[in-house]
Amino acid sequence: MNPLRQLLLSAGSHAPLGTWIMSASPLVGEAMGHAGFQWGVIDMEHTPLDMMEVIHLLQAVGNTKMVPIVRVPWNDTVTIKRVLDAGAQTLLIPFVQNADEARRAVAATRYPPEGIRGLAGKSRGSRFGTVPDYAKTANKTVGAVLQLETPAAVAQLEAIAAVPGVDSLFLGPGDLSAALGHAGNTGHPDVMRVMADAAGRCNAVGIPVGTVGGTPEMVVQYRAMGFNYVAIGSDLGLLMRGAQAAVKALTTPDGETHVHTLSGGTQTNQGAY
Repeated sequence: MNPLRQLLLSAGSHAPLGTWIMSASPLVGEAMGHAGFQWGVIDMEHTPLDMMEVIHLLQAVGNTKMVPIVRVPWNDTVTIKRVLDAGAQTLLIPFVQNADEARRAVAATRYPPEGIRGLAGKSRGSRFGTVPDYAKTANKTVGAVLQLETPAAVAQLEAIAAVPGVDSLFLGPGDLSAALGHAGNTGHPDVMRVMADAAGRCNAVGIPVGTVGGTPEMVVQYRAMGFNYVAIGSDLGLLMRGAQAAVKALTTPDGETHVHTLSGGTQTNQGAY
């Protein structure tokens, strides 16, 4: 069974928590897996990752309990083929707008006769040819998650969900906020209404739906809306938030540095560096 499908089935009503891997660092990706996230998106769309770096990240995350999902840069047959050959089992395919694009995405992830994926004899995906009958069994273990990022795509939600082989839908609140005229304001009431409506419709047709929130408070709201799995920020986002909080705690508003001593407590030292 596909690892994401298995995770969602075992989670029941408890929405699994994930995050985004934006740093392109195998070491950071591995650390995020050990931090306790149940799933994580290795992002090729908005990072400089090349194929070998994707393999290194899959190897690193493979040392943890985190279920990896690789977001490809686009709904492109060649890229999808190469990422699957690299060993990814679950793909997040961005900017799917309608059922035709959904069918094209699913076909790229499946071997004939269900799809058009090209066959390789000794790829990492088949553990270099050691998985018995890989070409006959791979279609059952590969997962296709399709990302809806515009009002037009959300309007086609039921038609997209009905395409055979679509395992899950994923709402992209960032691009959705831009498409609705509120770029970057994912908490705007207009955006939240579309998100809640989409989650309810996914639940009505019985297809799992996921999304990502920038703060714990936003994640709680998404869970309440009925999203089945939710990510919190990204490795870089969490790093920057912690780093900026540390800098803020140790500097004055005008940028001077705080110096702490046992005898004098915390003081401002204009000459510190």
